Amino acid sequence: MSKIAVISLSGGMDSTSLLLHLLNGNYTIYALSFNYGQKHILELEKACNNIKHLNKNGYEVHHKIIDISNSMSLFDSSLTNKNTPVPKGYYKEMNMKSTVVPNRNSIFLSFTYAYALSLYKKHNKEISLSLGVHSGDHAIYPDCRIEFYKQIFSAFKTGNWNSEHIHLYLPYIDLDKTQILKDALFSCKKLNLDFNEIFKNTLTSYKPDAKGQSNGETGSDIERILAFDKLKIKDPIKYKDSWKDVLKNAKKIEQRYKNDKKK
Repeated sequence: MSKIAVISLSGGMDSTSLLLHLLNGNYTIYALSFNYGQKHILELEKACNNIKHLNKNGYEVHHKIIDISNSMSLFDSSLTNKNTPVPKGYYKEMNMKSTVVPNRNSIFLSFTYAYALSLYKKHNKEISLSLGVHSGDHAIYPDCRIEFYKQIFSAFKTGNWNSEHIHLYLPYIDLDKTQILKDALFSCKKLNLDFNEIFKNTLTSYKPDAKGQSNGETGSDIERILAFDKLKIKDPIKYKDSWKDVLKNAKKIEQRYKNDKKK
């Protein structure tokens, strides 16, 4: 049996890139996705579609969806509260803090860590617990910082038997969105997979319609659009407007943010 990795798979760009990265690293993957009442819950359908696609191409991924929406409804966030609009703007702007779901990553991590411990007992093999957190998230999401993971992993080790067999792997922690996308391109080439086919089945927007299309104005949209542009690639997902228009808008918002920072 190959190496084993447990991942948190949202169905977005980062975790999908991580999935490809680990497949290219010859890992057997156990993926957990979470229904936490997110407005963009269509991302879970996208994750399932990609796993079916990978399975058809000979790459087995074990996948489970955990429904914690009732519990997470207690927490306030524009991603889960129907009465709070998801903000528009550049990802690093302070208004994006409304998209923080309190303690979300530690809750997800608790499930994935417990799953990793259970898989160790089943297979008697070292387990990598891998997440797609990256440097672009650090400004807004404090639970995407390496300091957070070091401390919470230390606590988990203190509170569990066999914890010495669970190893944290955060390959994107110091990378930006463009570098992550570049890694996904490399993995697809090595795995003989169609990059566009995979990434048209991802959802990054916090405000998609029922078809998964957005106007490209939320912070997560803009970050994704700019990453594709920097690699001179057209995003394979469909937006409500043309690629030319959403790209123009993303660049405009980014420039406004840079100008405001200079003031």
